[in-house]
Amino acid sequence: MTTTPTAPRPRTRKSPERRRREILDAAVRLISERGFNGIAVQDVADEVGISKQGLLRYVGSKDRMLSMVYEEYYNASGTPEEFFASGLPGSAPDAPHFPAYLRFLVRHNAQRRMLVQLFSVLMAETLNPEHPLHDEFEARIATIWDGYARHPWSIPPRLRPWDEHMRPYVRKAMEAMDGIQFRWLRNPPIDLVDEWVGFEQMIFPSPEWDDYR
Repeated sequence: MTTTPTAPRPRTRKSPERRRREILDAAVRLISERGFNGIAVQDVADEVGISKQGLLRYVGSKDRMLSMVYEEYYNASGTPEEFFASGLPGSAPDAPHFPAYLRFLVRHNAQRRMLVQLFSVLMAETLNPEHPLHDEFEARIATIWDGYARHPWSIPPRLRPWDEHMRPYVRKAMEAMDGIQFRWLRNPPIDLVDEWVGFEQMIFPSPEWDDYR
């Protein structure tokens, strides 16, 4: 008996946007596990199943790939604008509550563990002045401050105006959040949101902040 050969399946051509997303997803996984300095472009290409040359057509270079991952994945969500659109308590765009936004951000980060791990790895690696994101991380707190300062936060009278008094509070909040997230990635496990709530009470204490949470 003769059998009819099976015709090969037609190859599905992926859209450039889908392929680009696959590349960045793979880069997030690998960098969060090994660090940026622990991977090569070929590692990401192998993960996606394309050639190194094919990958570089989408990202340009290894350094550019890292910038895309950081800007488009970690920094692109959890923004004040997302909080203002959430309808959560304290999110009114004309008088938002800063501690309420930070709780929103922590809850958001609790849902994206791999990206928090990626960020934590990069925080350590970018101490090296030769790292492609060194300057960006050096300026991170100043950049965050400038971004937050654009919004009309409702804060206690003693701390008004925002520009004159709130910089230490923003800095301490970011330092605490970074440290708590790093601890959250380790064992034994902790609840990221519950841990933040405890720190919030210290950074924004009662009774001064009770009407501004």
